[in-house]
Amino acid sequence: MPTALIAEDEPILMAQLKARLADAWPELVIVAEAENGEEAVMLAQEERPDVAFLDIRMPLLDGMSVAKAIAGGPHIVFVTAYDEYAVAAFEEGAVDYLLKPVAADRIAKVVARLKARLGTPPVDLDSLLARLSARETPAATLRWIRASLGATMKVIPVDDVLYFQSEDKYTKVATADGDALIRKPIKELWDELDREQFWQVHRGTIVNLRAIAKVERDWRDQPVLTLRERGETLTVSRTFAHRFKAM
Repeated sequence: MPTALIAEDEPILMAQLKARLADAWPELVIVAEAENGEEAVMLAQEERPDVAFLDIRMPLLDGMSVAKAIAGGPHIVFVTAYDEYAVAAFEEGAVDYLLKPVAADRIAKVVARLKARLGTPPVDLDSLLARLSARETPAATLRWIRASLGATMKVIPVDDVLYFQSEDKYTKVATADGDALIRKPIKELWDELDREQFWQVHRGTIVNLRAIAKVERDWRDQPVLTLRERGETLTVSRTFAHRFKAM
């Protein structure tokens, strides 16, 4: 049976990809799961999978570096948030890729191509990796929030934010330690946040994927997110429910 490695540092996205693969390719055996790039290289060398699904952005080593380190081994599928430059490069280089959140129709096409390629040498990625490595540095994402907490001003690392939520003329910044307020609107925040880490789940709510403990469904079959640090829940609107469909 064909085997695969999945390298993804976000548990929610790892679970979604595994669920999509189980539906689209039931005979595929996931022999290894990695939470960072260094672990992915080690597991690929130990398990020798037929296919490696590599998140572009991971701790320690990114997906491009992992692909270079294990070149000539498994067939590579890159997994990424929307990036017009990267997607154009993947398509030009005939390299398989998946966009987050992973859609059922897209993964079906990728699986069909992978099945046809098994038993043949993987695509040479040298020229593609060189072009992607030489790309311009992307605009910096937001790393710190200056927020009002009563009469004081607090500087909050974006990684510590559980979610952002619109409240009249302000935006609430929810952390494990409490709430603070900023004047920046949700739309402006969304343009500055890391799309690999934050997802919009409602017109007025953006959640940190790392803050999600579990995903359930209510009586309307809409996803409900339970947060790790505070135990409260956030309901995903129908507009964004497709992101959690495989969970």
